[in-house]
Amino acid sequence: MYVIKIDREKCQACGDCVDTCPNELIALVEEAGVQFAMYTGNPDDCIGCFSCESACPEGSLTVTEL
Repeated sequence: MYVIKIDREKCQACGDCVDTCPNELIALVEEAGVQFAMYTGNPDDCIGCFSCESACPEGSLTVTEL
């Protein structure tokens, strides 16, 4: 199983992580007028490809294997 952590302070809501996730587990959401990426899938569905982490130009995502 993999855990995806997204630093909301660094996230610029560019959508690169959303576009690259093969299982469509990340979405852009808005809270209090601020848009950011959020992991929205089942934790067991992440295949650990690290594509979201490598696609993020801000380095706001980290993928960790449990």
